[in-house]
Amino acid sequence: MDAAVRPDNAFRAAEVLPDAMPGASAAVSWASIAAGAVAASALTLALLALGAGLGLSSISPWADSGVSAATFRNGTGIYLVLVAVMASAVGGYLAARLRTRWVGLHTNEVFFRDTAHGFIAWAFATVLSASVLAAATTHIVGGVASGVGAAAGPAVQAVNPSQVYVDKLFRADTAPPAAAAATATSAASSNDARAEVTRLWTSSFGTNAGLAAADRTYVARLVAARTGLSQADAESRVNDVAAEAKTAADHARSAAAKLAFWLTASLLFGAFAASLAAVEGGQLRDGTWDDRRLVPRPW
Repeated sequence: MDAAVRPDNAFRAAEVLPDAMPGASAAVSWASIAAGAVAASALTLALLALGAGLGLSSISPWADSGVSAATFRNGTGIYLVLVAVMASAVGGYLAARLRTRWVGLHTNEVFFRDTAHGFIAWAFATVLSASVLAAATTHIVGGVASGVGAAAGPAVQAVNPSQVYVDKLFRADTAPPAAAAATATSAASSNDARAEVTRLWTSSFGTNAGLAAADRTYVARLVAARTGLSQADAESRVNDVAAEAKTAADHARSAAAKLAFWLTASLLFGAFAASLAAVEGGQLRDGTWDDRRLVPRPW
């Protein structure tokens, strides 16, 4: 009887697939995770390039054409979430579908491992995109901003915002006398005053988020001397320009905060999509997918 059983057992042993051998049942398949992460990173770059093209197509330097700034920012955030979901889902699916089959494990354990494979593939792709591919991603995404700046002229991008506010401070309501405007001494003195106010403006706003009281009075005195305004009018102009600068800084802060929230949402949705797609890929790999629900069932 034993002799009759042995040939049958030997035949069955010969039929065992390589990925079902005990030596191939490691808990983590790093090769499949790396493949999924690389695929997710490459797809992210492709979708970002597509998004840059769509963004450049939706904006225009003309006032009555193109989308508004708020619509563009919200559309960019939504697109980042969609890119993260699509790329992460592909990466997680590949990470689980390409793994070897685990033999002798409970279906719940297989479910957990597939989820972990998708999550690790997403994390690997995120680190890869943030480090190795950071320059390419920044170049692609920055194409939209550079395209907007190119429409207004390349010199606009090199202007210090502080200089713009200083120009508004020293803007004269009436043309100066020709003789005074022609003297080199007056021009040099005006340039020195502008340079000094620019330094005061930059340092004071960087430290106090606004002009200090002493600096405000001094700047108002310089503005009054250069523009012919009274001291009260000069102080009013300084206050108005400072309020404008604070408003612009607040808008920039709000836009940066919204972008950070959109990036956080894209990362979270990407992690969820990668884990969910990995479960489907793993169950399709093992033949336990029921086409309706992500619920493990016995083999």
